[in-house]
Amino acid sequence: MSGKQPSGQSLDVPAVPDNPFLLPAMMAAAAVPAIIASFGQFFGQFARLVPDSDEESIAEHAPVWATPHDRRLDLDTMELRDFSVSDTGVPTLICAPFALHHATVADFSPGHSVVEALRNGGVGRLFVTDWRSASDDMRFLTIDSYLADLNVAVDDLEPPVDLIGLCQGGWMAIAYAARFPHKVRRLVLVGAPIDIAAGSSAISRAAVQIPLAAFEEFVRAHGGRVLGQHVLHLWGPALSAKDERQVLQLPASDHAATANDLLQHFHNWYDATVDLPGTYYLQTVSWLFKENRLAQGRFIALGRRIELSTIRHPLFMLAARDDELVDADQLFATARHVGTPKRQIETATEPCGHLGLFLGAETLQRSWTRIARWLGDDLANAS
Repeated sequence: MSGKQPSGQSLDVPAVPDNPFLLPAMMAAAAVPAIIASFGQFFGQFARLVPDSDEESIAEHAPVWATPHDRRLDLDTMELRDFSVSDTGVPTLICAPFALHHATVADFSPGHSVVEALRNGGVGRLFVTDWRSASDDMRFLTIDSYLADLNVAVDDLEPPVDLIGLCQGGWMAIAYAARFPHKVRRLVLVGAPIDIAAGSSAISRAAVQIPLAAFEEFVRAHGGRVLGQHVLHLWGPALSAKDERQVLQLPASDHAATANDLLQHFHNWYDATVDLPGTYYLQTVSWLFKENRLAQGRFIALGRRIELSTIRHPLFMLAARDDELVDADQLFATARHVGTPKRQIETATEPCGHLGLFLGAETLQRSWTRIARWLGDDLANAS
């Protein structure tokens, strides 16, 4: 695992919580007391102390997709990956998270893959947004930059599409559906922070406590980007073996070679990070986590203020009972804001943490099979 600290130096940051699938606000939360006291000095010191990333080590942990597929589009912010097994039917687009780790969280490993579960459940046309790690010349990209490329991808698939938003990809998906309601048929939100005020999580509490200027200094200290490898150094070693097994929902007694290989694969996935554009990151922290604009009808998407009440699509929401990062109420409160008839809203809660929603073997067999079946139901024509 990454997380070595320069010898003789101490940043005095607390241990990372369970399951480090980090949203942007979480990236600075480890140093809340230090930031509030002297955020500029802290981030400036940290930027100088952390060594440059080991490119050879990172290359060894390049993202690996479990399922053979084609690359359909090559855009500025993403590659659109095509996992389809059919040429007919409604296209289903997974809007993957863009936070700290790669989009392979949607197709991690056999038995631990959202892509696999959906295809086994009968979803024949399936695509995933594979967001690019931000290079230096991408540091000024905005939320609109990502919504615009998402719109290009949807148009290429010939809408309407069924849109699935995972974690941070969830707020992006619902913002897109509100901006282009005629291009989306059904909407699935999984572990997504939509109404921040409806609940409390480590991320939302940190967003309230940490001044925005601290986040801005964090970006400036890293040249206008949020560097994933530097974040790993800040957080240090993340998971114990017990935590990893809980995420993957592996039996504690399973010490077979295949299980050990899977745990090592998880470590490799965790070590391979993406970098975020500073502008996009600061907008996310401010607009979503501090100001709750999406739920309050003050979110501007591609030139228009959007209202969640314009969303009348059939809606499925899946939350984790023990989610450390997104309180279930921050997702389920969406039902109060959208215009979807109550009879066309389905919810499910899994007894797992955040990452277990996407990687847990039992969750995939149970809830993702249900989601695949739901996508195949003819709800769109219900009156």
